[in-house]
Amino acid sequence: MKHSLIVTTLVLAGLLLISCNPLSKMQKDAANINYVVTPNVLEAKGDVVDVKIDVTIPPKYFNKGVTLALAPVISYEGGEIELEPKILQGENVQGNDTKVPYESGATISYNSRVPYEDFMRISDLVVKIQASVGTMTVSADGTKKVQTTSGKKTVDFAPIKVASGVITTSSLVWNVPAAILAVDKFTKTLAEQTEAAIYYQINSSQLGNKSLTTQEIKDLEKYLKAAKADEKLRLNNVEIHSFASPDGAYTLNERLANSREKTSDGYLKNTLKKTKIDEYKNADFFKKYVVAEDWDGFRKAMESSDIRDKELILRVLEKQTDPEIREKEIKNIASVYTTIANQILPKLRRSKLVVKSERVAKSNDEVKSLAKSNPSALNVEELLYAATLFDNNADKLAIYEAGKSQFPDEWRVFNDAGLVKFETGKLAEASADFEKANSLSANNPIVKNNLGAIALKNGKTADAEVLFGAATGGGDAVNYNKGIIAIIKGDYKNAVTYFGNHNDVNAALANVLAGNNSVALKKLNDSKDQTSLGFYLKALIGARTDDASLVLDNLRNACIKDSSMKKLAATDIEFAKFFADTEFQSIVKN
Repeated sequence: MKHSLIVTTLVLAGLLLISCNPLSKMQKDAANINYVVTPNVLEAKGDVVDVKIDVTIPPKYFNKGVTLALAPVISYEGGEIELEPKILQGENVQGNDTKVPYESGATISYNSRVPYEDFMRISDLVVKIQASVGTMTVSADGTKKVQTTSGKKTVDFAPIKVASGVITTSSLVWNVPAAILAVDKFTKTLAEQTEAAIYYQINSSQLGNKSLTTQEIKDLEKYLKAAKADEKLRLNNVEIHSFASPDGAYTLNERLANSREKTSDGYLKNTLKKTKIDEYKNADFFKKYVVAEDWDGFRKAMESSDIRDKELILRVLEKQTDPEIREKEIKNIASVYTTIANQILPKLRRSKLVVKSERVAKSNDEVKSLAKSNPSALNVEELLYAATLFDNNADKLAIYEAGKSQFPDEWRVFNDAGLVKFETGKLAEASADFEKANSLSANNPIVKNNLGAIALKNGKTADAEVLFGAATGGGDAVNYNKGIIAIIKGDYKNAVTYFGNHNDVNAALANVLAGNNSVALKKLNDSKDQTSLGFYLKALIGARTDDASLVLDNLRNACIKDSSMKKLAATDIEFAKFFADTEFQSIVKN
């Protein structure tokens, strides 16, 4: 009986010990806690790594009097980085931290962000748990160690690995933003036009000395003589527009207008013949137009005049469409009709001669020669065009620098000088030129893009993003640069959209990151990219699609072209499945 009492006492003591030590039970059952990391492999975006862990605590696990501190840790060879812990409390624990019900359990979301470091490429994400009966706080000394304030014992659970490695594929972005050249307006031919009018007396189509000795006619004859002597000026055609004023009978005006066309045509052909311009023989060279009553010319002359009651006249023109009624009502305005007859109508009795020609521009050889020997002989369009004819950046820059002196108010010469400097790595000098262009042409999308390209090359991603936003509408280059920003920010869907139909490593990378592996591979193949980065991306696509030959063949080419790719691949978690492969090891071995 005594022995039985002792045994019973020991069992009760054991049960009491277990019930009084909830930490041991929770430590023992800690494997029942479920962890889901999103994404399942951490990913560096830009210069940070986001950590998201959903922790599911099962029902009837979390003792009502216990506090847990969950501390995610990035563990790597030679050290670890401990993230901010998450404090969880049982229902009976006093405090303001996250409560976990005993009966139902709970799913707790943990979110944090840590600056990316290269050693994270090969690492483990581990969750460390420290438990205590009562309340715990986090120390303020920066160590984030959990301290008990209740005087109770704390217990450290076994660390749980929840993820391995950090994907750094986005860091492969090729930070070579596109700068935009300000285009010239140089044309191989430049249209020219000169015109003059022959004025006739009322009810007449005769050419008098007075009508052929006006300054207009003299200037026209002078232009035709110059055209004959100028090898770079070609006459295309001549238009003859003949009119009668809108007073008098329509049939008379129609006959006058046609007769004026014939006399002006005869004058022009005779003038061309005397100037030895053979086109006078070509009927197709002459375009003829006859207007019996020039009401349109009448309206325009009235609008530009200061004649009293002109608004009344214009209302008549607007209201009445019948020419005879128009004329009658205008004549009824006796107070002004005499002025109209003296000032307006004589100018409408005419034939307008329009000579259309085109000036042939300087040849490419002429432009290039002058750009080198005498750039001041070129206008701004010729100078900007000249620079595009040279392949050598030094020659281009010399032309733009000459243009800066010659055309100090022309934003394009500063922009294009800056572009050459940008492409040759002289970022500070390029920035100065772009800033000058910006001062000459504010809110110009081309200049804003180029300033954004400078900011991006200098690592000022936020500034670059603002500038590219201001450059919206500036063309494909702006969208391309926005694509680079989108990759850096981890916005891969928009990056794909921004790159559009581009076929290069950045467009391929965006599609890889967005999960479009086949599209990415096609872009690389279509671009016929032979760079080390292009081969590396193909290998990476092979790893993501379990294509061993695509991995090994392309990784070998990448490492041959650039030996630094060996170290990159050896620690790239994208190739984790191949780390033990002997061929892979032979490729990445230094």
